[in-house]
Amino acid sequence: MIRFFNRPPECSVQMRCGEAMGLFDFLFGKSNCPICSSKGAKTKDGRTRCPNPECRNFDGTVGRSLLHGPRRSDYVPDNLLEIRYRNFRGEEKTFRADESTLLRRRNHISARVAPTGERISLSRDRIQNLSEVEEALPKVDESKPAGPNARERQVMSYHKKHKSTSPLHEEVRAKYPDW
Repeated sequence: MIRFFNRPPECSVQMRCGEAMGLFDFLFGKSNCPICSSKGAKTKDGRTRCPNPECRNFDGTVGRSLLHGPRRSDYVPDNLLEIRYRNFRGEEKTFRADESTLLRRRNHISARVAPTGERISLSRDRIQNLSEVEEALPKVDESKPAGPNARERQVMSYHKKHKSTSPLHEEVRAKYPDW
């Protein structure tokens, strides 16, 4: 029982130790899960959403910020590709990725992986089955440059910032319409 010493004993609040924590959780809808007692569960419209993956009320969106978007715990890749990877600690990891989401960015390969559907970036130096992964990468047309050079980027950035145009800017925009 917690006593407030500036009040008479009959006005004391009957609480167990630790109940005072999270005093305003009811305002944010956070509470403990009724099944697994995990902290951070949210109850809305009579439905409980729990952050614990082993719980029956598990919902991957609980505890995720708006910047990252909802987390899908049921993501299943359409074209499965197993990527064997050795991380910086030397641990062997196997990721199940979707072939259609593979992208190459300099020395890294990015892909959406199961079970969350989140995009991860893997260093090409540490991928154990690199030849299989590179076969699955979409073919890039080498005849067309990947993007504008420094001078072209400078012109495009200037005109984008100032909301203006010039003949050179129009020429570069025609060359790189998706940039």
